[in-house]
Amino acid sequence: MRYVILVVLSLYSLTISAQNIKIKTATSNTISQKPKLVVGIVVDQMRWDYVNKFKPFFKSDKGFLHFVNEGATCDNTLIPYVPTVTACGHTCVYTGSVPALHGIAGNNWYDNIKQKSVYCVEDPSVQAVGTTNSSAGQMSPLNVWTTTIGDELKLATNFKSKVIGVSLKDRGAIIPAGHAADAAYWYDTKSGNFISSSYYASILPAWLTNYNASKRVDSLYSQGWNLSLANSVYTENCDADENVYESTPFGKEAKHFPYDLKSFIGKDYSKITTTPQGNNLVMEVAKQALLNEKMGKDSITDLLAVSFSSPDYIGHSFGPNSWETLDGYIKLDEILADFFAFLDKQVGKDNYTVFLTADHAVANIPAYAKKHNLPGENYDDGAVRNDIIACLNANNLNPKLISFVGEYNVYFNHPLMDSLHISQESLVSIISNYLEKKPQVLQVVESRKAAIAALPQMTKEKIVNGYNVQRGGDLMLLTKSGVVDGYPTGTSHGVLYNYDAHIPFLLVGNGIKHIAVNTPTSMTDIAPTISTLLGIQMPSGSIGKPVLEVLK
Repeated sequence: MRYVILVVLSLYSLTISAQNIKIKTATSNTISQKPKLVVGIVVDQMRWDYVNKFKPFFKSDKGFLHFVNEGATCDNTLIPYVPTVTACGHTCVYTGSVPALHGIAGNNWYDNIKQKSVYCVEDPSVQAVGTTNSSAGQMSPLNVWTTTIGDELKLATNFKSKVIGVSLKDRGAIIPAGHAADAAYWYDTKSGNFISSSYYASILPAWLTNYNASKRVDSLYSQGWNLSLANSVYTENCDADENVYESTPFGKEAKHFPYDLKSFIGKDYSKITTTPQGNNLVMEVAKQALLNEKMGKDSITDLLAVSFSSPDYIGHSFGPNSWETLDGYIKLDEILADFFAFLDKQVGKDNYTVFLTADHAVANIPAYAKKHNLPGENYDDGAVRNDIIACLNANNLNPKLISFVGEYNVYFNHPLMDSLHISQESLVSIISNYLEKKPQVLQVVESRKAAIAALPQMTKEKIVNGYNVQRGGDLMLLTKSGVVDGYPTGTSHGVLYNYDAHIPFLLVGNGIKHIAVNTPTSMTDIAPTISTLLGIQMPSGSIGKPVLEVLK
């Protein structure tokens, strides 16, 4: 009997040991299978339909089509809040959260506590690094209230991961990189250099100083902006090359292709942002960062956050139906194809994961829409403010009762309201009744009461998600479809309609299936999906769900 018991115990011990070995092996394999590098790409102002629309004109299948042919596409990804602007979008992508929680209420907002207007990444406590233009460099992620993918990756690896953000726009580099980032680099339009702030380091790395010294912008200016394809392609698939409702960012006489940019060499470094060459600058710095900081070279996952801002500058000026937008995406496709080849060589084809999305999309130019019998109007912040002032004057009220108007938010001057004994209810009623008579206005909603407004549930949720007490306006102005907060030329974005809110979400690489997901997904799902891929905690304010269909 004792012999039987000993045999049984021995077999049990061997079984447990074998199970432990399997568990350890499985754990080891899981860790080794994580990507060595994650690259997050945000294309500023990219509509979801651009990949399908421009597909026939891409020169290879290794750029945007690499995601389509070998990766995962989520074709019904929507932004779940308003306003749909750059800072909010970049924050949502990397936090999985919304302005109500992460605090980035717009590119600019009025701080109801500090009683002053605030820029999303401004930080007067830090100093500019790499430029004498102090206003361009006093930036940090201070105003973001929650953690990001990069922050959680840092926490999960005992801060051994490297996290770097690169963009033309400060907010496009700083916010995605997060609080614990090693670095963020953005473009200074005065000097033509990529700069940073003392939040990250006291000096620029030598490799970036050397890159800046090359004055790469001047060599790109010398090339000008010429079309990638035959004129007939653009004539057949776009609006006219020259239109009175397009802006002229390169001068009043520069109204059509080709664009000669040589006159800006050594004089004006801002114009490059509204050309596809702005994407070249960002990609070159991103590559240098990856090489010199040895990202993706060990078993600890690194994160490189890249934001291409030039499509936004081009789109604002020329609109989504222009020759410039089509040509810009053809050239960006070539940049992406080259980048994938670069990653294959430097990191290894099976060792990285790339996701691509947008911070927002864009509306048609109102005059273009009207030309084709579609809804289209302009109603900018200045016009809104003027109408509100006219309303207050008509009611014998002080115009200073309005502190700020921006991104369809109207902020009340509460200290003045108190001193004049004007109630919130009465001011809301007076302004709402006045503005709702305007032909461009759909409805004026008191932000704190949006949940009970007479609107579709999804619309109410977008207002609620976009509002927080400290940084939100008292009123949210909902315009009718096609109404653009912009100037007489060009176009803009910022509203809840699908032309602004429907964005791409593409993934390819380590851990990603080849699949097309057509079920609805949200911008807030991006961060949880990447967190699940990496086996790390979701960012602290995340309200999204991982898109499990795309993960192996």
